[in-house]
Amino acid sequence: MSTCDERISAVVARREAMLEPDEVTAMLRLRKLGWGSKRLAREFGCSRTTVKRYLGAGGWQPYQRRTSGGKLAGHEAWLRERFFRHRGNADVVRQDLARELGVTVSLRTVERAVSGYRQQLAAEARATMRFETPPGHQLQIDFGEKRVRVGDETVRVYVFVATLGYSRRPFTTAFRHERQSAWFDGIEAAFHHFGGVTAEVLLDNAGALVTHHDAVTREVVFNDRLHAFSRYWGFRPRACAPYRARTKGKDERGVGYVKHNALAGHDFASMEALEQHLAWWMREVADLRCHGSTGEPPLQRFVRDEASKLKPLNGRPPFRQIRELVRKVHSDCAVEVDTNAYSVPWRLIGESVQVTVSAARVCIFHAGQLVAEHAEAAGRHRRLIDPAHFIGVSGVAGPVRRPTPVEEPNPCLPELLRPLVEYEQLAGGRW
Repeated sequence: MSTCDERISAVVARREAMLEPDEVTAMLRLRKLGWGSKRLAREFGCSRTTVKRYLGAGGWQPYQRRTSGGKLAGHEAWLRERFFRHRGNADVVRQDLARELGVTVSLRTVERAVSGYRQQLAAEARATMRFETPPGHQLQIDFGEKRVRVGDETVRVYVFVATLGYSRRPFTTAFRHERQSAWFDGIEAAFHHFGGVTAEVLLDNAGALVTHHDAVTREVVFNDRLHAFSRYWGFRPRACAPYRARTKGKDERGVGYVKHNALAGHDFASMEALEQHLAWWMREVADLRCHGSTGEPPLQRFVRDEASKLKPLNGRPPFRQIRELVRKVHSDCAVEVDTNAYSVPWRLIGESVQVTVSAARVCIFHAGQLVAEHAEAAGRHRRLIDPAHFIGVSGVAGPVRRPTPVEEPNPCLPELLRPLVEYEQLAGGRW
């Protein structure tokens, strides 16, 4: 047989193996009318073997290409494990194949082999396991951005949203920026709205709060100002996993709820009117709705279980009204703040102390202990002294005076001789 005849035979063989579905349907009908396999093969231009295969299957069957295992045969479990380890990076999997197993294949070959795992990987990335926090344990915070009509112009408004992890009770307020001061003011406003402080605050990886967060090791470096703020209010800051904001899911949904419920379709005469609207919305809508996860209104759940678990505020002033300074005690037993001098115990001369200025009071600490407290001076170049700080220092009660010596009679002198003091008194003064 010539090469051309072989090619024709191959084409005929493929034609026999690839009958159309309507042809197979017609074949089955004719079979029911009594047609034999030989007649059917002659009618449809295929072999009797093909006819018997379709009749035996009871209908059309897709062509099954015979595939060999190839170089990746037997490595299916290894490929799956590496594909998920490298989060879907097929090229890194290909490099591991060559380096560890000595199997050299193209990137396209690896992509075909792991194509069935991509949907599973995407589902795993989106899946978030719900976790419940005990009452008073966690507050989740975040910012959202929305363009709102305020007055005669459309402005960009940054909406701060805080959500209690247990009761789902929300708090929201609006700012014109998202700087660090807005974060701190928003958190403090939430604490005052709820009437207490939670044990921890879960936040996003905002540049205003987090200096560095390693996505692999989960190592978090908060900036110094946030550390001082958290120490002042007594909570522990936590950052959600990088690129996984859904781990802070309660508040992620809260931001969308505020943007699409409280603000949607509303115009405001001023920022003050916007704040009043948000206060009304929290009171009349957000607190009273039946929450989809808990099955009860957030305010009811908060009052019953969570309000008593929050740490009290103790009347503390806002953090940004507090100044924390470091000063060195001068030789005059005082530290200087804004040109005014405040006394400290004299034994601390030369030591470094921490000075806190808040609520018109100046508190001075040494080694964590309060050593002096004064009212903040109203003017400048004033000196505030506590006499107790100078106990034991010479000259505190006035100039140092030596006692006048009393002259005693000298037994060696004759009794007739009088002391010179008597002559001075008689003469009316010194010579």
